[in-house]
This record gives sequence, structure tokens and C-alpha cells, in this order.
Amino acid sequence: MSTALPITGTGTPSQPSPAVRISRAGRTGPIAANTVLAGTTMSLFGLSWDIQWHVDVGPDTFFTLSHLMLYSGSALAGLASLAMVLIATAAQRAGQPVDRFPGGKPVRVFGGVFRAPLGYLITGTGAALFLLFGLLDLWWHSLYGFDAVLDSPPHIGLFLSISFSMVGSVIVFAAARDTRWGRAGVILSIPVLIIFSPITTKAFGALPLPVEPELVGNILFSTLLLITGTLTIGRRGTALTTAATLGVLQLLLWWFSPWAARVYADASGLPLRDNLGDNPPELPSEIPVFMLFAAAAITALLWLSRRRGWSGRIAPQIMGAGGGAVVGLSLPIQSALFGDSGPDPAELLTMTAVGPATGALAGYLAARLAVLLREHSTASLTKGR
Repeated sequence: MSTALPITGTGTPSQPSPAVRISRAGRTGPIAANTVLAGTTMSLFGLSWDIQWHVDVGPDTFFTLSHLMLYSGSALAGLASLAMVLIATAAQRAGQPVDRFPGGKPVRVFGGVFRAPLGYLITGTGAALFLLFGLLDLWWHSLYGFDAVLDSPPHIGLFLSISFSMVGSVIVFAAARDTRWGRAGVILSIPVLIIFSPITTKAFGALPLPVEPELVGNILFSTLLLITGTLTIGRRGTALTTAATLGVLQLLLWWFSPWAARVYADASGLPLRDNLGDNPPELPSEIPVFMLFAAAAITALLWLSRRRGWSGRIAPQIMGAGGGAVVGLSLPIQSALFGDSGPDPAELLTMTAVGPATGALAGYLAARLAVLLREHSTASLTKGR
């Protein structure tokens, strides 16, 4: 009787699992990141369409095409994020290092059961919350029927959730800022967030404040995100390129939103409102149209700060004050251009003070956000791709 142990291996190295092979592939990072961006952009266009429907046609139900577009975009971003979390988790369990995984440094979730790259964790959390608030919105519609106002509690929750996903998208691309696709993604994802972020401030519209919260939100978020992108990428022309991209998105929404609302109304057999005039599209007309001037001010102040050797403790605030002043003064002028009356002198005076102050706060916050984004860079993994 033989006492030899049974042979348990052939001596050849085992093949890596599909998850490990995908995690090593150079195209995984850009494909996943661009899928997330496509999802958040789809949600933005769906929301603009939905808002225009309320303006041109009237209240809606839960089951409309614009809602489907809105929800599909969030689901797309959420599924891409979930896939990246599962791939990172599988790669770690296979003994692969995941500290430099695309999408930001992985963090432990549920006590280490999962390893989630930070950008995809935030994007996926936003998408999951969006679905939960979507169920709340369905319940809200079952109670009250048609939606009469945009700033209902479920809608504010939905807006915050999508904003989370868009923030995650910026983090994903910023982590790959040493690649061409990473820098391009930052320049594309920041305008999407600039357009969307002030919408959430509609929740404070009923408060008796001296300045409309949406105006302050426009100044704060647009200035903050322009400076954050510039300091994260570290290139002088970033603010101008981002502002130009914002302008292109604004033009696309300007055409798409009323076109989609009217075509869908015709297809549904619903009439447009009788009192419709030549008013500009609702959401696109609220996007700051003079952002190139604000970006030029930020770029000039950045150049001046480097030339004069200003301290990094004050330079972002000065850049923010300059950019915020331009945005703040331009908003009443923009409102007059799209309205029937000239700019109100009292409002101009108010915005002269509010713009620089809000901009300085935006610069202060932007400098700290840029540090966080740069710390989550996966440069050693993505460089050269």
C-alpha cells in the first residue's frame, strides 16, 4: 500500500480571477469614470426637462419620460459605482494591493467587508439615497396626486442625492488628475455640479432672508468649484476651460429643455399653458452666463499671486473674492437681460457686498477641498494611461 500523499497541484501558477484581471486593466478606470459622468449628466438633462415641463405644461405624475431619464441616470451612475466597489473588494480578497485603486483611496465599509474607492462610495451612496427618496416621492404623489411645486420634501431629498453622486464623480476624476482623461473629466464634471448645486438652495426660498438663497448658492458653488478645479489640476487655464464647458452645457440645455417638453406634450395630447410668452428656459436661464469673466478674474488673480508670491493662506480667498464679485454683480444684470425691467440699483448694491464676501468664503473652502482631492490621487497607478 502506497503511503505517498495525493498530488494537489501541478506546480503552475493559478490564473487570476476575472475581477483581478479587470482591476489590473488600464481601461477600467476611464470606462467606469465616464459611465458615472454619463449617468450624472443624464440626470441633469432629465431634471431640466422636468422643470421645463412644469413651466410649459403644468403638474405631472410620477411616471413620465423626464422622470425616467432622471432616474435612469442615477441608476447608471450607481451601478457603475457598485461594480467598482465589488471589483476592488474582490481584488483585495485575492491579495492584490488596492491602495491606489482608480476612483480614490479605498475605505473600509461595514467593518471591512467591502473596500470602496472614495469617489465611487460617495457616488453609489448618492444613487442609493436617490432611489429611497424616489420611493418617498412615489408615496407623496399617491397622497397628493399631481406635483404643484418643485421644492417638495421628496424633491429636495432627490436633489441632494444627485448632488452627492455628482460630487463623487468629481472625486473619481480628480483621483486620476495626472492623466489626460482624468483632467478632462474634472473639467466636464465640475460644470455639471455647478449647474445642479444651487437647485438645492430652493429649499430655503420661503425663508425671509435679505438675499435670495439661490443667488447666494450660485455665487458660492460656481466660485468654489472653479477654484477647486484650478487648484486640483494645478494648471492656469483650468478655470477658463471649465467656464467655457459650462457655457456649452448651458446652450445645449437651452435648446433641449423646451424642445423635449413640447414634443412630449404633443405626444401625450396635452396642451401648453395659455399664458406662455417668450420667457427663456427655466433652468438654463438661471445658470450664470458671465462665468468666463469670473474665470478670467480668478485666472488673473492666480497669476498675480504666483508672480507676487502671495501666501497660500490668503491667495484662494482673494481669488474667490474676485470671482464672487463678478458673479454677484452679473446675476442682477443677467436677470434684467432675460426679464422685462432693468437691474434694480438696490439689488446691485446688495450684490456688491454679498458677491466678494461669499466668494472669499468659497475660496477658503476650495483650497481645503483641493488638498483633500489631491491627497486621494491615484497618480502612481494611472500615470501614463
